[in-house]
Amino acid sequence: MTIDIVLAGARGHGRWHLENIRRLQEKGVVRLAGICELNPLGPDELPQGLGRPAQSADFGTLLDETGARIAVICTPIPTHTDLALAAAERGVHLLLEKPPAPSYAEFRRMADGVAKAGVVCQIGFQSLGSHAVPAIRKLIEAGAIGAVSGVGGAGAWARAESYYRRAPWAGKRRLNGVDVVDGVLTNPLAHAVATGLALLGTTRAEDVTGIETELLRANDIESDDTSCVRVSTPRGPVTVAATLCAEQPGDPYVLVHGAGGRITFWYKQDRVLVQRAGHGPEETEYGSTDLLENLVDHLTTGAELLVEPDSTGAFMKVVEAIRLADDPAVLPADAWRLLPEEDRRVVTGIDGLVAAAADTLALYSELGAPWAAPKEVST
Repeated sequence: MTIDIVLAGARGHGRWHLENIRRLQEKGVVRLAGICELNPLGPDELPQGLGRPAQSADFGTLLDETGARIAVICTPIPTHTDLALAAAERGVHLLLEKPPAPSYAEFRRMADGVAKAGVVCQIGFQSLGSHAVPAIRKLIEAGAIGAVSGVGGAGAWARAESYYRRAPWAGKRRLNGVDVVDGVLTNPLAHAVATGLALLGTTRAEDVTGIETELLRANDIESDDTSCVRVSTPRGPVTVAATLCAEQPGDPYVLVHGAGGRITFWYKQDRVLVQRAGHGPEETEYGSTDLLENLVDHLTTGAELLVEPDSTGAFMKVVEAIRLADDPAVLPADAWRLLPEEDRRVVTGIDGLVAAAADTLALYSELGAPWAAPKEVST
């Protein structure tokens, strides 16, 4: 059975969804019935093989006219909740891009509304579709690395200054009085936070007992581009350090610390390295289940949904703590430099600090970074 889909937000990251929908359409699983954009896509923007989907700037009307069963929402963060509820009210199931909402209140409004409507919602943390996640959990449960003391996460990425000019909401904490919270930990490297929480088995809001944040920025933006967070849970801390101002950008990873070893997971590669006492290093590459395909399988065969809204509640508690924190501290001018040929800012020594935070579960200020803001604790 082929399921009709409407895509809201087909430019920017939405282009990835267009290609993924085309892949599934070629398999005969789905059909792209409509595209919701403020300005229609031109022929050169629509990948071949997708036919002629209806286009409209009115999401509700498009859903009504196409009769779509699934909506993929890849629009600015502040629009997620209203669009998700508009789809849910029509009985349309959802793949909602991360972060699901800019505040915990908006997240609850979305999740509760979707549940009340009786539709299914998948949150787009693609790293949680990796087969490495359940494999690592099994290793932990089997005691492969002994008692787990916590999880670290490291993300050293680079973004040009133009990245913050790609959309009016980019790099904003608020826009026109509405929360956006487009920071390094809540959007581009949100997977590191969500994946770290998932490996520890602390994904729900009630699993969070405290949150400490250190939010900073080198770029001329409102939000943070160089930050760290430590989430306290009954199973230990999850500490994630991230930057978009890396000296030598690399693949992000999460690191499970055990009394008898450690497990490193490069989640964009689905690659896992197990190091433990009495064994040589063991490296394994895993497959991954596409989240849209999983949603379709759930609707057609009853397959287990991988990322339901409540399994991102702990992540949304982190978003809320960052939203409520003081505005990010501005890094001093001598802490960063501009690379003109790459149009980006680089924070001196940040790569080592990010790695050290993941390795020690410590925050920047505890690692001796002279520019680190005082810890902010949210409970």
